[in-house]
Amino acid sequence: MLVVGVILTLLAAGIQVYVFTVQSLNWTNDRTRSAFGLSLAEAQSTRLLAFTQGFHNLFLAIGVTLGVVLLLFGQTAIGATLILAGASAMVASALVLLLSAPRLARVALFQAAPPLFAILCVAAGLAA
Repeated sequence: MLVVGVILTLLAAGIQVYVFTVQSLNWTNDRTRSAFGLSLAEAQSTRLLAFTQGFHNLFLAIGVTLGVVLLLFGQTAIGATLILAGASAMVASALVLLLSAPRLARVALFQAAPPLFAILCVAAGLAA
């Protein structure tokens, strides 16, 4: 189960890196604006907020990836803590998105599912 949890954690990290690129690098692009239902003026006025939010996602990805590396090098307690804390923050952030913008439920599910299942698998793997 731990191996599945690690794979799901890395998938979740990859999604967070993708979200970083959307928010921090591509926020005013037509495709991104369309996905979030933003006009060009709205995207430009929220660009700084999206930019910093994107880095939040990137740092979560870095944290869980560091957790995976430490776990693989035998630092189980530290690695698992970073994985579980980072993945929990990802799930919580997706819940905030879902509750604040129900029309983006599909996006929230896309962001929440891998880290949620990673948490369950890592916890089960550690308990075994």
